[in-house]
Amino acid sequence: MKRILFFISMTISLFFVFTSCSKTLDIKTDSSITDANYFKSEGDFEPYLTGTYTFMRSFANNVTFGTERSEELIAASNARFTESWTQIITPSSGAINYNQWYQAIGNCNLLLEKIKDFPFSVPDNKKRIIAETHALRAYFYFSLVRIIGDAPLMLQAITNDNVPLLPRSPAVDVMKQIQADIDTSIIVLKSLSTYAASTYPSKYRFAYGSIQALKADTKLWSAKVLAGGNTDLNAAILAITEVESSGVSLNTNFKNVTGLKASANSEVLLAAYYTRDETGANYAYNALPFLAIISGALNLDSLPWANSAAGGQGAYQISAKSKALFDAYPNDKRIPFTWVTERQSSGFKISWITKYPGTKYSDERISDNDIIMYRLADVQLMKAEAYAGINNTVSAITELNKVRNRAGIGDYTGPSDKGSVEKEILDERGRELFFENKRWYDLVRFHKGGTINIYTYIPNLVGKTTPLHWPLNTTVLANNSKLVQTQGY
Repeated sequence: MKRILFFISMTISLFFVFTSCSKTLDIKTDSSITDANYFKSEGDFEPYLTGTYTFMRSFANNVTFGTERSEELIAASNARFTESWTQIITPSSGAINYNQWYQAIGNCNLLLEKIKDFPFSVPDNKKRIIAETHALRAYFYFSLVRIIGDAPLMLQAITNDNVPLLPRSPAVDVMKQIQADIDTSIIVLKSLSTYAASTYPSKYRFAYGSIQALKADTKLWSAKVLAGGNTDLNAAILAITEVESSGVSLNTNFKNVTGLKASANSEVLLAAYYTRDETGANYAYNALPFLAIISGALNLDSLPWANSAAGGQGAYQISAKSKALFDAYPNDKRIPFTWVTERQSSGFKISWITKYPGTKYSDERISDNDIIMYRLADVQLMKAEAYAGINNTVSAITELNKVRNRAGIGDYTGPSDKGSVEKEILDERGRELFFENKRWYDLVRFHKGGTINIYTYIPNLVGKTTPLHWPLNTTVLANNSKLVQTQGY
């Protein structure tokens, strides 16, 4: 069934997203194909929604925005870094072309428009589709807000060639829409006759717990980056309390965090599905070494090597700065499942990432671990961050210790002032969530909150004044006269 759904989703995506919605906000399309006549029966909505989830997977698998600008990675044998890693970003080099995000948003807008008056034989099916679509639209806009800040706010369905050209709306206004979508999603989901907070019909689609995790994430960003303050921090705490009662639990063995597929993983709230036969490799493909470049390694059996460059690119390794977060805790249970250092007869060499080791098949190792988007340890550390933000460091340390104790490093015993606790939470997120595509966003939040100076914390930002948001691609600007460039470019 999963394979059938995958092929349906790809067909839907390829057919629809390159029609009128693909040109939303940029230029008038002269395509005569529209989605207006697609929805003929209630059975048409589910595959369309499934197709829209492929965008979520695509964004979750893109480390340009969530990882590369952070301090986590340095080159291994074959560097694959973009301008984001060097922090030398310009409107013509390394800038964002946001068409794919608005293709995804366009899908959501159209589905919501077409489904609202469409009769369903099973009302719960309609409600579930509506709830998931609102959550997806919130996720897509949240992704954009973190990347470019102010963003065009497009909410109408495009059913013909009359595509509006819109200016960028202030990030705070986009965030209001994000919150409205999340709240609507929760309300609609709770109205299902079969609703249960602890139900996860699929860990690869939005459910109550993962929607609350998204809400907490957006509230933390709003609080610290958009000056939402204590109101948003308290809202994040409440959302995470809902997550904690949604039937999830920490894995006892940290190996299982990424080692188990999300469908059988008690800790995972939401993940992007990967498997060799359906979706190919995820971003960890760039981190896996291939046999030729680790020739002679004394600890070959402990390295996550592929047979050839077809299975791994050997491009990323963990940075010294990220490894240093573990220095005080040499017995941290997470270390073997975070990185392993190659040992040669001449000495130590590259520290290869083991966070997403993929699967070793008879012919090749393939990076087919599910990409985790939200898991319980992540949101528990969010809760610690929110408590620290409102200066309740006692509760913050309690939440922090839940994650530390699973890692076997014991309770936090350092200073209990707000600044020290916040720095420890940031460090703990660096240990716990290494290479999970969250670090850049974490650093921006803690920078805006005053915990660190990101321009001295990240080696490649030292001496630079590169804005924290990305510029818009020159093509995007040229096609829409109502847009203005991101501030600072």
